Amino acid sequence: MTRVSAQQALGLVAVISGFAALYLAHSFLRFRNFEARGYDLGIFDQAVRRYAQFDAPIVPIKGDGFHLLGDHFHPIIATLAPLYWLWDDPRVLNIALVVLLVSAAIPVYLVVRGWFSHRVGLLAAAALLLWWPFQAFINWDFHEIAFGVPILGWVIWALERQRAWTVVLLSAVLLLVREDMGATCLAIAAVLLIRRHWVQAGVLTILGLVGLWVAVGVVIPHFAPDGEFSYWDYTALGPSAGAAAVFLLTQPWNALPILVDHPLKIALLTAHLVPLWLLPLASPYTVIALPMLLSRLFNDRLTVWGLVYHYDAALAVIFLLAAFDTLRRIRGRTHSKKTFLPAVVLPVSLMVLSVVGGAVVQWATDRDNQIFPLHWTYTGQNWQMPERADAHQRAVDLIPEGSCVEAADTAVPHLTGHSYVGLAGTIDDSRVNWLIIDTWAEELGGNDPLSPDEAFARAGRLGFETVAQDDEGLWVLYRDIPNDQTCTDFVN
Repeated sequence: MTRVSAQQALGLVAVISGFAALYLAHSFLRFRNFEARGYDLGIFDQAVRRYAQFDAPIVPIKGDGFHLLGDHFHPIIATLAPLYWLWDDPRVLNIALVVLLVSAAIPVYLVVRGWFSHRVGLLAAAALLLWWPFQAFINWDFHEIAFGVPILGWVIWALERQRAWTVVLLSAVLLLVREDMGATCLAIAAVLLIRRHWVQAGVLTILGLVGLWVAVGVVIPHFAPDGEFSYWDYTALGPSAGAAAVFLLTQPWNALPILVDHPLKIALLTAHLVPLWLLPLASPYTVIALPMLLSRLFNDRLTVWGLVYHYDAALAVIFLLAAFDTLRRIRGRTHSKKTFLPAVVLPVSLMVLSVVGGAVVQWATDRDNQIFPLHWTYTGQNWQMPERADAHQRAVDLIPEGSCVEAADTAVPHLTGHSYVGLAGTIDDSRVNWLIIDTWAEELGGNDPLSPDEAFARAGRLGFETVAQDDEGLWVLYRDIPNDQTCTDFVN
């Protein structure tokens, strides 16, 4: 394989830089327009900000004194703490998100270039960055799984280079991204077995199993308020992991219908596989995606089946490379040394679908449910600050520093830098002294969300008085009690 020339590298840098600029513009416009939310940008801002202060990741958005390692296992986010020493702002996390996502184009380019050519590699990189899972992620703001997106690309790069120990090392880093990455390590170990890297497959299998046990069985229960892992949402398989394993091993035919028993699940599979011409189904690299995909399809929660969140970018990297893997195998059977036309048509078709999809979907559904949201930025439709964003700014400006405030989900990221902020009902009644209630929202966020009516009823019981009334649906309320020392110390 020839080395990447300076001219070729410049082409890749141009593609990556162009998408980075588009991603940053979209992300910063979302923040300015108060479209970023406490879930998840505010949560990670509070956690990483605490790491930057060499404190435990306590996140009031999740509840008073809530330790975030009791929710998910993602110690890798602590590596972002130094960014807060440079710019103490939630948007620094979205800058990191952009860098992580666009960097995934590098291993994709290198792998596809090795299989085909520089031009095809460049098209593949551009198609990935424009494809709907990456657009959806940028539209959701920072999440820990962003670290896994480029790492999984580099895992496949290392597999192609026969660097089995590099695969093990990269997979070990995945264990720090999220508790379920142990299962992904087992899938990567299976691919190593297929490639006959017996020792490395055995080592990675042990690492994956130990990583799963440490994260789910030790760390998360230790920090969780109830002492348990809270995300066992697979009642269709059984009441526990053991029962689910028995069910899957003894009745796999009864498990298969669960994978397609809802239109959203069918849409998810269709959106990933049909635009790639079902090619990933013929590649062993798809095995790597199975734990992430199946854990969602077997899950009880409807939100994890959706296409508008952060879940799909890691899958997109795997599926795209798996599709090209299948194409190179097909090409190998033709023994042709000419440009393999399907390898050019595939990424071009993805880019066309992305652009046309953005134009069409904007008329078919509301903005919160669109999978091509970058359309709003590159067409300039979100450049002007809406009146509701101005109303949010007026509400936020009323909150003094060091306050104990429960805020609307869309106001939270703008308060985390100077206030002890949670969502409606997440802060102890004796502490909270400011409220921002959004009457346009059906529920006010959190694991056990209140409705606006319930929030107003609670405010009445606690003696709150209205400061600003129904400004684009936003109400600001206050009660005259001293700032609790916990809140003051948290932001200082």
